[in-house]
Amino acid sequence: MERFSETSASEEIQTPGWDAITAAFETLYPGQENPLHFASAFPWSLGGPNPLQGVSVYDGGSFFHLVTYGLSDLYEKESSDPEYSGYGFEFTLKLRKAGLSDEHKELRCIAGIFQSLAKMTFEKGEIFQPFEYIYTGQKTGVDVEQKSCLTGFVTKLDDPGEIDTPNGKVQFVELVGASDAELRAVIEQKIKIRDLLEALGSDLTDYTRASVCD
Repeated sequence: MERFSETSASEEIQTPGWDAITAAFETLYPGQENPLHFASAFPWSLGGPNPLQGVSVYDGGSFFHLVTYGLSDLYEKESSDPEYSGYGFEFTLKLRKAGLSDEHKELRCIAGIFQSLAKMTFEKGEIFQPFEYIYTGQKTGVDVEQKSCLTGFVTKLDDPGEIDTPNGKVQFVELVGASDAELRAVIEQKIKIRDLLEALGSDLTDYTRASVCD
């Protein structure tokens, strides 16, 4: 007679990479153990359109702090790079609350932008690092109503920096909203990204601000 046993607790799916990302943000936001989370109903691994497993949203008081799950190895080690986990980074963004007419829609919009950028990584191997720019040439704002002057992004290393996980290192690459004029100034080498970030005076993506470059 054949015997079949139920899966034991020790055989449950382990999520060391996921847990490391969560731990880094729970250190920043103590007590927020159950943040708003946008999960991918039909993920890439199952043939779906979304490379990311999900996006969590932490409340920073005057802003929302978003972080992705899926560009690094969330479960067991899959990447061949012994030093880094997966592609070696996750996206973040700090969205200022002031001026948001529909917070939930704007957060979902940012999650969608993350998915689109992650698709570039999954399909083309595009690796995003701090102090780069993301420019598509669009003239309308990245906000839901497309009224903001922010049409793209520059990047920086976010507050958690680079963390060590059981699957390797992960950098938190923060997207900071930038205007068309600011991005063109960077592309034309009229200003360096570090200097632009300093001129902005904040790393919040603020849909109400004016461009610092004309």
